[in-house]
Amino acid sequence: MIGIAIAATREWKEVLKIYKITEDEIIEYPFGVYFLKELNNKKCIFYKCTGRKVISASATQYMIDHYSLNKVLLIGTCAGIDDKYKPIDIIVPTLAVQYDCTVKEIEPLIKEKFNVEIDLSKYNFEYNTGIIGTADKAVVMWKDYLELKNNNITIADCESAAISYICKANNVECIIIKGISDFPSNKEKSDAKQSNDEQLDAFITNTPIVMKKICTDYLCKFI
Repeated sequence: MIGIAIAATREWKEVLKIYKITEDEIIEYPFGVYFLKELNNKKCIFYKCTGRKVISASATQYMIDHYSLNKVLLIGTCAGIDDKYKPIDIIVPTLAVQYDCTVKEIEPLIKEKFNVEIDLSKYNFEYNTGIIGTADKAVVMWKDYLELKNNNITIADCESAAISYICKANNVECIIIKGISDFPSNKEKSDAKQSNDEQLDAFITNTPIVMKKICTDYLCKFI
């Protein structure tokens, strides 16, 4: 069985639309909801895991334990950090890191023991790669954006590195497929709420485009 994890509610709703999933096909489990679907003649379980580290990791462990998953694909949106990319670009990271596990004032922002390398060598087609950074907060403040940029982070979210860490502990392959929905507003914006609102508007606008692109152009290639 292949697990396909989706964190944000808006992402989940778009996936339901894309695959025309009805209410009677959706099943509850302790950490959210899921549905079953066959893709490329392989049984898949699409599960909502919520966009924070503890719940998404717990949801993934639950699915591994109850459905004997041999692969997990995490699909969804992310914040852009590396400005060589733009909104709607899809990134398939080769490294997932957690950047909220240290006292950054006296330690490195990223500790190697929390990193997960992702081997994509068997997938022979073109896609963008990079490093995804995960923390239990969205990247909204400009200072956070600069900190991640200075640490060579490509994109950022709130669940990927936690899910990949659990998969590694269970010897389950994990692939992350993320589309950039928004970038933090520039440093000239002094009103944090206004900046956050603008970023949220971009997320709302771009999420349907990102999810359709992932499901149409990428997902089956990695199954």
